[in-house]
Amino acid sequence: MSSETISEPDPAGLVIYVGQDRAGHWLVQDSRRNLEGRFISYGAAMSYAQAERDIYHASVEIANAPLIPVISFAPVGRDERALPRAA
Repeated sequence: MSSETISEPDPAGLVIYVGQDRAGHWLVQDSRRNLEGRFISYGAAMSYAQAERDIYHASVEIANAPLIPVISFAPVGRDERALPRAA
């Protein structure tokens, strides 16, 4: 899934991927699919990935295939309820 390794992988094998989905959105995802972020640029995505790498002692890799979003970017449907906003 990656072609370039940015840092040494950790023994547990957690990898944070930076790449684009088929629509061209910049995404950051981890190999356990617990982390996902959407960004406006490669630089913003990479900055976030590097900060998360330091927190989780993971490696960062550039995805060479489109990433598949875990979280849908589709608008909320009429039949779906929005979460209440915090005050």
